[in-house]
Amino acid sequence: MASLHSSFLLTSNFLSLTTPSSSSTHVLFPMRLSTTHLRPLLLTTRHGFGRPPFAAVAEQAATATEASARRLYVGNIPRTVTNEELAKIVQEHGAVEKAEVMYDKYSGRSRRFAFVTMKTVEDATAVIEKLNGTEIGGREVKVNVTEKPLSTPDLPLLQAEESEFIDSPHKVYVGNLAKTVTTDTLKNFFSEKGKVLSAKVSRVPGTSKSSGYGFVTFSSEEDVEAAISSFNNSLLEGQTIRVNKA
Repeated sequence: MASLHSSFLLTSNFLSLTTPSSSSTHVLFPMRLSTTHLRPLLLTTRHGFGRPPFAAVAEQAATATEASARRLYVGNIPRTVTNEELAKIVQEHGAVEKAEVMYDKYSGRSRRFAFVTMKTVEDATAVIEKLNGTEIGGREVKVNVTEKPLSTPDLPLLQAEESEFIDSPHKVYVGNLAKTVTTDTLKNFFSEKGKVLSAKVSRVPGTSKSSGYGFVTFSSEEDVEAAISSFNNSLLEGQTIRVNKA
């Protein structure tokens, strides 16, 4: 025990702790303390009294905050942009750690947004300043730090939306949706011109925020054609939507 910063002395009823700066007993603990109670003390002893046991927790929290500040959302990118191409574009303004374009699991098409993790917070800030509002492939892109994680009450609702979606080969993609459009709004809107099997509004991963597009499935190809001819370039909650085969 001599190698530790502090030493312990066991008596019949107490555990005493002596610090290296003093030969006198610093603290007395009743022997009723279990190893669970002593664990914080052991951590303090191992790292020295200048480093409280909660310092490691604070460092972990700071690391997580720094990591999220380096992760950027890049929205409204062209469907043809790949991970490598996006990384090259962003690298002109800072060091890139990872670039990942998001793809729809049903259609395999780009979801027109990506996440880019930068090497440093300074790099991330520079990319936002230089790229946000500029054009990539003729489309004005939005660049910002990633959204806040979902709160616990939001999770069951969004999980239910995803699990209840009925996929079908007779499906349309609906783009340029207003942020206020819900899955029910989308389903009811398209039900006017055909038998809708299901509908869903896509969300920015890890959040309840709409990605600005969705999918509607039908029971037949005729319903798909009717939906495209009736609703493409029509207004839904104040925005002109795009409707095409998914």
